[in-house]
Amino acid sequence: MAPAPAAPDLDPWPLTIATYNIHGAVGCDGRFAPERVGAVLREINADVIALQEVPLGGSRTPNVLTTLQKATGYAAAEGPACDTPERRYGNAVLSRYPILSMRMIDLSFGSREPRGALDADLDCHGHMLRVIATHLGLRPAERRDQIRRLLQVFDTDEMPVILLGDINEWFAWGRTLKWLVSHFQAVPAPATFPSRRPVFALDRIWIRPRHRLVHVEVHATPLARVASDHLPLIAHIDG
Repeated sequence: MAPAPAAPDLDPWPLTIATYNIHGAVGCDGRFAPERVGAVLREINADVIALQEVPLGGSRTPNVLTTLQKATGYAAAEGPACDTPERRYGNAVLSRYPILSMRMIDLSFGSREPRGALDADLDCHGHMLRVIATHLGLRPAERRDQIRRLLQVFDTDEMPVILLGDINEWFAWGRTLKWLVSHFQAVPAPATFPSRRPVFALDRIWIRPRHRLVHVEVHATPLARVASDHLPLIAHIDG
């Protein structure tokens, strides 16, 4: 009798995770070019990608997420912070693996620009992963309030939890970052903004438990330097 075929290796680790503020798909040259952002995503070839400043459709705006989903062939989840008939705009997640469920977290603060987080559960060949993709506000008081609300949803031991996105914290020891470090432990933070000559580490990836984070790097190809005013940030995590 012939031996049974070996079972396929369905271990997803290490996973490659990325976060990318696409600036509405408008590049540093002022050109609206979703296909160029899609080309950057193909360069990255990450398993899970959090996106910020994504036009999500409406009577006056295109749905860029549809273009990016076609460019990658990934599953997609959208999390509009602004959601009107004319304009839908906000966060999104693209995933090589199925997205089982998603929730929206409203992070709006007073009369400031609406903000939110997209909270999604992924099934990586039976290994569950929780991803929270966000884009925080521009004012310190706004960010502090938003981080307090986000940290309340992180206390789970059921699966690895990743918080990633554009944190908008310009100061290395701002109170927002101190709270995140106390919750997640310190993580590498290379500069991602502005994309032509990065100075500020506005984009971050945090994971709990911390030991799963293997390596963090910036994707700084010539195409990425022009496709958006932010560079993508990439992290490798292990099981």
